[in-house]
Amino acid sequence: MDNTTEGTWDTLPVKLNDGILQTLEELKFTHMTPVQSACIPLFMSNKDVAAEAVTGSGKTLAFVIPIIELLLKREEKLKKMQVGALVVTPTRELALQISEVMGQFIQKFPQFTQILLIGGTNPIEDVEKFKDQGANIVIATPGRLEDMFRRKGEGLDLAGSVKSLDVLVLDEADRLLDMGFEISLNTILGYLPKQRRTGLFSATQTQELEKLVRAGLRNPVRITVKEKGVAATSTQKTPSKLSNYYIVCRPEEKFNNLVAFLRQHKHEKNLVFFSTCACVDYYGRALETLIKKVTVHSIHGKMKTKRNKIFADFRALKSGILVCTDVMARGIDIPDVNWVLQYDPPSSASAFVHRCGRTARIGNLGNALVFLLPMEESYVNFLSINQKCPLQKMSPVSDVVDILPKVKTLSLADRAMYDRSMRAFVSFVQAYAKHECSLIFRTKELDFAALARGFALLRLPKMPELKGKTLPDFVETTVDTDTIRYKDKNREKQRRKLLAELAEQREKGEEPFQHRRKFVKTKAWSKQKTRKDRRKKNAAKRKRNEGSGSDVDDEDEDMKEILNDTRILKKLKKGQISEEDFEKQITRGPKSKHKTADGPSRDGSGAEDV
Repeated sequence: MDNTTEGTWDTLPVKLNDGILQTLEELKFTHMTPVQSACIPLFMSNKDVAAEAVTGSGKTLAFVIPIIELLLKREEKLKKMQVGALVVTPTRELALQISEVMGQFIQKFPQFTQILLIGGTNPIEDVEKFKDQGANIVIATPGRLEDMFRRKGEGLDLAGSVKSLDVLVLDEADRLLDMGFEISLNTILGYLPKQRRTGLFSATQTQELEKLVRAGLRNPVRITVKEKGVAATSTQKTPSKLSNYYIVCRPEEKFNNLVAFLRQHKHEKNLVFFSTCACVDYYGRALETLIKKVTVHSIHGKMKTKRNKIFADFRALKSGILVCTDVMARGIDIPDVNWVLQYDPPSSASAFVHRCGRTARIGNLGNALVFLLPMEESYVNFLSINQKCPLQKMSPVSDVVDILPKVKTLSLADRAMYDRSMRAFVSFVQAYAKHECSLIFRTKELDFAALARGFALLRLPKMPELKGKTLPDFVETTVDTDTIRYKDKNREKQRRKLLAELAEQREKGEEPFQHRRKFVKTKAWSKQKTRKDRRKKNAAKRKRNEGSGSDVDDEDEDMKEILNDTRILKKLKKGQISEEDFEKQITRGPKSKHKTADGPSRDGSGAEDV
């Protein structure tokens, strides 16, 4: 189904409840968007729906309205502990947003209750709230929802409550699968009744999503909604009213350009995307100091308790800056965003499109700008071909000044800032090495000296990627970095204590911290040697067992290993698994059981997790 003519709500072939129409009027939603006019009649006529529409096209109302309509039409009224509708979405911010919209509509229908089940809150409190108030509509993230199903011992029989389920909605369904929630989703689907209406809503269709459509929907109606003015043959994935720009700058000029741009747009609402959590922590703190009289918030996936409040605060602002990772890239509706700035290009081309979609929503105008290094300029052609996402070159930013000395001063004044700079640099290089488009984003071609200057580093960190490199173009500070103090007195006290212990052990001629746990030396992501290590161990085993008749078994083991690696590689080439899954499986080895967490991998690098 291509473009559907927009109209007022009374032009729908099905009549909406007066309470819903009244709420739409109060919210000033006078006209439908194409995805709403396409999905609502089908959903209400008991069809399963798989809808694809560009980000910011109004998908939330396309399932919120049918959910309420279908629950109103039930022959048996829902009891307190009976769940009639379940909405599953990948991030807690998106779940909060859907919950807000749902709450506005069910105000007119006090017979319905809803509950929000997301991370960052106490699960025991969620259990008690459900037992006390019940819920007819559940909006949840997969990890927390799966956890709730397992709490029968605490008096919560969620499996029993969902037996009355009428509607299941998977919002941003492609992202749910991208983030490794497939096992959680399968577990959740196992609890749900087969007789139900199911809706899958996404901005992009993937092979994994196609499998989910076939497995979870019965005779689904597929809806692909394109914007007005977009040709039927086009596959444009960004809003038509989005102005998409790029700018090319050297590594040491990149942050200077960003600060100059933000200073010139300080009365607007801007999102700034970085590739890792550590970069958000570092640059977010720097921008707080450098951009005067502007509210700067930072948010990323490793924040646990603060995220919900930061998100709500930024949404309420008229102007300000939100420094974030891809945790804010999907489905999030922040009013009146003027600019989406991508300081680091995302690890995947589809994420680029979703980031841009935080502005120019529901027919409004918006702007997006990506910062590229000279060696990355071919990314523009790649996006134009791969994502049908044309970019135009922006003229150089005016009034750019060198603010990097000020950032260095921040690191010299507080060891916490110095630590952040080192973690940010390391995490950026690691994330760069994992980029999906490795032909353009080549770690080997990075100018590490210029990059370190751009990060305003006081000295270079010890990391595998820099081993054996001499960087004469980078001048380290003459200050002894061990003398830099923490502004936080407690942290500084702990550091002093640790240094005293170290000095004492050295005086005694002992190996420093010899009784402490030994840490495994980290390896460059681009040079993982796990497979080589496994094969060396097998070779050593063969040598030990030489003459014992076990050579054949060892050869079989090696052959199994090679076959396993080949099988996994074929899966990657066919698009059946992501590069991240490929890395995990290939380094884990054939005998290990596959285990998927509730999200991307978490490590000390500060790389993104949602």
